[in-house]
Amino acid sequence: MTALTARLNLRYTAYLLRRNPMFVLGLLIVLGLVLCAILAPVIAPYDPGKIDFRAKHLPPSVEHPFGTNIRGQDIFSQVVYGTRMSLLISVIVVALSLLMGVPTGLIAGYFGGRVDEVIMRMTDAFLAFPPMLLPIAIAAALERNLLNGLIAIAVSWFPWYTRILRATVLVTKEELYVESARSIGVRDTLIILRHVLPNSVSPLVIQASMDMGYAILFAAALSFIGLGAKPTDMEWGRMVTSARAEFLDFWWTATFPGLAIFVTVLGFNLIGDGLRDILDPKVRGR
Repeated sequence: MTALTARLNLRYTAYLLRRNPMFVLGLLIVLGLVLCAILAPVIAPYDPGKIDFRAKHLPPSVEHPFGTNIRGQDIFSQVVYGTRMSLLISVIVVALSLLMGVPTGLIAGYFGGRVDEVIMRMTDAFLAFPPMLLPIAIAAALERNLLNGLIAIAVSWFPWYTRILRATVLVTKEELYVESARSIGVRDTLIILRHVLPNSVSPLVIQASMDMGYAILFAAALSFIGLGAKPTDMEWGRMVTSARAEFLDFWWTATFPGLAIFVTVLGFNLIGDGLRDILDPKVRGR
């Protein structure tokens, strides 16, 4: 592919993305979250960790848009600062999953044979567990903190990336340009990095963009059962957990952190759906 062709292809992709309203909406949501995380000290009207028992359980008002919790802390400020933790969770989980899934998927798909068989049986063993059971088991076996919870999620997710990439590599490695490179003696490592991987990443990009939102959801679930964030961490799932005993009497204590999780997952899902539509060759050919 020439440099001119690559530029034209990139421009056409950008054009299709701009015409996809769901992708644009998802992108605006995620960009808004990123700005919220960066500008948290400016946006948040109060110190999110400051305790004031005289102001506990205040309903939403002009002074406290999301109300206050049992310790008198401003929930709006906590939700704003929680954006930082939530986006960091997304990046760490997806990055760790890709770090484990990409090499194993490439090796299994390109070399095949016994190597492929061993890797696939390994992924089958991981995928045999229900989606939440394995992260819970791993997190419970480790020291109970947020980082170990994220590692537990990544360990249970990487087999999906392995399988997705392997399936694409099996097709890509049979293409003529790969066969030509192999016939003139190009090393396998170079073929994988220059030809196979760049032409096999589209499904991974789609899956990773959607998993960014699900990572927050899974981390919130671990925090809810006490295997994730500490009580002092500004994390939305932890906020919901802290408010579960008082939710029926003071609805705002759990509603707004829950809505933040919902909106974030929605934004990343819309981006993933848009990328899936655009990167589909059938759509690009219309």
